[in-house]
Amino acid sequence: MATLDVRPRLLDALSALRDRVDATRFPLPLPGAARARRSRAELLAQLDDYVVPRLSAPEAPLLAVIGGSTGAGKSTLVNSLVGRRVTEAGVLRPTTRTPVLVCHPEDRHWFSGRRVLPHLTRVWMPVQDGPQGSGHEAYDAPYDDPYGLGHGRAGGGAGLGPRPGPRDGLGRGSGLGPGRGSGLGGGGVAGAYPARGLHAEYGGYADGAGHGRYADGYADYDDYPALGGLGAAGARAADYVPDEPYDALVDSLRLETDPALPRGLALLDAPDIDSLVTENRELAARLICAADIWVLVTTATRYADAVPWHLLRTAKEYDVTLITVLDRVPHQVAVEVARKYATLLEEAGLGGVPRFTIPELPESAGGGSGLLPASAVAALRDWLARRAEDPVARAAAAARTAEGAVAALRTQVPALASAAAAQHSAAVRVAQRVVDAYARAEERALREIAQGAPLAGDALTHWHCYPRDVAPGALLDALASSLATLLTCVVGAADAQIDLASQRDPAAEATLPAPDAAGVAGRAGVAARHWRRCVEELAEEEASVAERATPPDPEAVAALAITGLLGGRRARTAGEALADMLGVHGALRLRECGERLLEECVRRVLDAEQDRLLAPLDALDIAAEQQADLIAALSVLRKEHPHAAAWPPARHASERRER
Repeated sequence: MATLDVRPRLLDALSALRDRVDATRFPLPLPGAARARRSRAELLAQLDDYVVPRLSAPEAPLLAVIGGSTGAGKSTLVNSLVGRRVTEAGVLRPTTRTPVLVCHPEDRHWFSGRRVLPHLTRVWMPVQDGPQGSGHEAYDAPYDDPYGLGHGRAGGGAGLGPRPGPRDGLGRGSGLGPGRGSGLGGGGVAGAYPARGLHAEYGGYADGAGHGRYADGYADYDDYPALGGLGAAGARAADYVPDEPYDALVDSLRLETDPALPRGLALLDAPDIDSLVTENRELAARLICAADIWVLVTTATRYADAVPWHLLRTAKEYDVTLITVLDRVPHQVAVEVARKYATLLEEAGLGGVPRFTIPELPESAGGGSGLLPASAVAALRDWLARRAEDPVARAAAAARTAEGAVAALRTQVPALASAAAAQHSAAVRVAQRVVDAYARAEERALREIAQGAPLAGDALTHWHCYPRDVAPGALLDALASSLATLLTCVVGAADAQIDLASQRDPAAEATLPAPDAAGVAGRAGVAARHWRRCVEELAEEEASVAERATPPDPEAVAALAITGLLGGRRARTAGEALADMLGVHGALRLRECGERLLEECVRRVLDAEQDRLLAPLDALDIAAEQQADLIAALSVLRKEHPHAAAWPPARHASERRER
């Protein structure tokens, strides 16, 4: 028999792996990235909702999740297993939106906290006395009647009041209007919600002289005051008062308790796995990940559908404790349908999975009481009860699912690591493409400046007319504008190269911003004018120390210096004139400082444009360590896991593609 290993070091290794998985990101739209994101979410759900909680508390009750397709009869099956309506079944699809968990009253503390399914807010539905003191309550009022104005049966008495109004230990109770009821004796129990807000009609007070029958079950909520005159162990309010309709709480988990269920077993009615509502499908998948036992419900008309079989294949991969229920099978074809279904299971390697067949009955469609006859679900109830009550069978069921989930990490984590490596490689490829293009752009810009390319067009015309017809300031303006134009053209060429090399690259298309020619021109103009002002300041300093009888005009010195820096050989006369004004040494100092500032200006412009292109990619923070961290954490887990040698071998890539 498999046993659960709960060594602290194993839990530490699982927690470390969980943190590594949580830190992994797949933001780039690469082939397989969507699958990696789903796998990451499923793996986190499996670890958070099942593996770590189960290994931390191996003695916790078994959680059997009832899952299946739309209209398979999951809710009716849960109601029939419990013996009363705890979850709504009907013809509208999807029916189940808020998942409902039912357990024995003494097991409630296992599910009231955040041990499992921590992302779901708990909504309490306390157990009420039922027909003939059986420990549960039947309601005539339909669930879609918010005020519960039907007659509720409690024992032999009838009460007109709010659902699920308070009852007493004698099996009698009456509702005294929305949100208030009275108990005749020591058995008063609070309703599911406090009597305030939109849900006051559900009942929130219980007037009784003594302790409520199930009051002790709320002893761990001492921060809530006793309501309606109950004793020291009186009923407590729910931990959440919803502001939306009660059946639309998709992010909630409704709790029910009923002594009809054996201790050590909880049933969870999950939303449809093929729901048209995305949130329902995602929630159903997460609930299944939290199960010790998967109960797959299908019908005689849908047992070969793709969605249930995807779930079955997943169950096989995880080696979970699985049972199947073939529901709503017409008597005339029961044998034939069961045989074909068994054949399909055998072909899928699931021939040993327990199978239960439930015939088509009026109650299957919500007729009558909405509960299937006890004989129709007796075999399934007995199977679940044996797993819950027999310590050996119970431990084996939990251990098999937990061990299968841990062993499945053997293939899941390397797949995530591979996807993380692909993300990093794509990010590096895109970034390197940008860096290379701008490195070439810098070389081109400095080369063209050295060749005198900026001294062209309007700038060249101004130089030819200087100083007779053009003032120094006008020449400086033309030269700064020509430098900005050159930088703009160089950036545009680099962007065009990047765009051409990035065609059909989804990572580049998703991260690189569109070209911004106008913005580049503006930013290049600001940088060119800033460089001009810096050179003008240097020219003013050199002019002030020039050993001349008449100090030279600083603006004229700056005009000659910038012309010589940008004009190449065409501006040879500018250098000669500058040497005459400042002296040879002064002219050389000014030229060296101006060249250094010019190179810095070019690099600053190109670096800024490169950073602008890479900013969206950098914001994704695709770390190089993701792959290594995942593999390292998995290695530690394999070392700590007692059955590491028995882990299944990783599937070949071709086999994964076939799946």
